[in-house]
Amino acid sequence: MRDEFNDPLWRQVLSGAQMLFVAFGALVLMPLITGLDPNVALFTAGLGTLLFQMVTGRQVPVFLASSFAFITPIILAKGQFGLAETMGGVIAAGFVYTFLGFAVKIKGTGFIDRLLPPVVIGPVIISIGLAMAPIAANMAMGKAGDGSVLLPYSTAMWISMPTLLTTVIVAVFGRGIFRLVPIISGILVGFALSIYFGALDLAHVAAAPWLAMPAFTAPAFNWQAILFIVPVALAPAIEHIGGVIAVGSVTGKNYLKKPGLHRTLLGDGLATSAAGLLGGPPNTTYAEVTGAVMLTKAYNPKIMTWAAIFAISLAFIGKFGAILQSIPVPVMGGILCLLFGSIAAVGMNTLIRHSVDLSEARNLVIVSVTLVFGIGGVLVGTGDGPDDFGLKGIALCAIVAIALNLILPGNDGWKKKSADEAPDI
Repeated sequence: MRDEFNDPLWRQVLSGAQMLFVAFGALVLMPLITGLDPNVALFTAGLGTLLFQMVTGRQVPVFLASSFAFITPIILAKGQFGLAETMGGVIAAGFVYTFLGFAVKIKGTGFIDRLLPPVVIGPVIISIGLAMAPIAANMAMGKAGDGSVLLPYSTAMWISMPTLLTTVIVAVFGRGIFRLVPIISGILVGFALSIYFGALDLAHVAAAPWLAMPAFTAPAFNWQAILFIVPVALAPAIEHIGGVIAVGSVTGKNYLKKPGLHRTLLGDGLATSAAGLLGGPPNTTYAEVTGAVMLTKAYNPKIMTWAAIFAISLAFIGKFGAILQSIPVPVMGGILCLLFGSIAAVGMNTLIRHSVDLSEARNLVIVSVTLVFGIGGVLVGTGDGPDDFGLKGIALCAIVAIALNLILPGNDGWKKKSADEAPDI
């Protein structure tokens, strides 16, 4: 049996390029949706992965990149507070990971079960997915997120629906490494159809330089923006824990003990805060890369170092970023019809997998109120003016879900039904 830890350098480099290819579609999709610079996202993904490896002693074969949990709050925060203030909120969200890491170091992982059980995390994740569903539908029909028409309806549908169908077919029927790149497959088909229907404008690609500095953005700190974004960090923090458990099950190692969950959370937190300092999206561990690790048996963390180096290198190719930003709206909309629904499905699966009984009044109240607050646009605050304090959307529903879980009696009830389950959060 081949020992991948003693592979020659060229094989490690090739495997690193393959890992970036697997992560690439989701990595650049998130900044394209939120209006962030994809070249900055590439740079901060590479930098974040290197920071994570430094903190964890390069023991865990994971790649960190754009977190989809933050799509909704970043879009809303940019519109309400501005990009720089939004990045200040992202930096603060990284500190949430860091705080959780220190808490795990001091108290162990038990308090996370009490603070963030499945009945809290499930509906919050569902809200993250479904809150953006109208925007996905508008984009698929050739409209901007606010409903203004960008392309004729028929043209947009002839682009978006084949894009969606391609993504679905590759995700369901793909084999080997191709099963891990449905987003890239959909984008390529959508790109080709956009050229055919004359919906692709490459003028700014021709004008873009080959080499260019990514459009880094310095953060600004606004306490309203921070309070708007920080609560969202709780859901991807749990996603991080699940990702570390998943990659450990693939490699046969317990990364919760060595290097320790406190170190992996700290590494993820530093990566997210570093991204906010430069104008990039928050980072999280990528399930696609975990799948590629399982498929290729590439367990050597050095491979992720090379993937990070490739990501940083691509960030300085100006024409590459211009091509990404030229992807027409219907292409993105077709993919998002699947993606946002998939995020919601993850939340539903969390409730199902942990046997959350919605016939119990306590659970029903938490899930119901969380969903309505998260999707319905409820505002709780002093007003809806630019200088007023207010929480709404995902930030509000996360806080409400946690508060209801702590206040209502029976906080530990779900554990009684799942005592024999593996500690998968």
